[in-house]
Amino acid sequence: MTTQMLVKKLNREVAHLQKEVSQLKSFAIGMLAQDEEGAYRPVFVREIMRALKEKPRYTFKSKHSFLKQIEKA
Repeated sequence: MTTQMLVKKLNREVAHLQKEVSQLKSFAIGMLAQDEEGAYRPVFVREIMRALKEKPRYTFKSKHSFLKQIEKA
C-alpha cells in the first residue's frame, strides 16, 4: 500500500470518527439538557410558530382596553 493510499484511508477514518463523536455529543447534550418543564409537544410548537406569523386581531392601547378584551373572552 502506498503512502498516499494510506493517508487517504486514514483521512476517511478520521472523518468518520469525527462524525460519530459529533453525534454522540449531540445525544449526550440532548439527554442532559432537558427542560425542567418537560418536552414540548411538536404539534404545540408548530401551532405557536404558525400563530407568530399571523396578523394580530387586537391592539391594546392601555391596560383598560386589554382587561376589557379579557372580560369578553
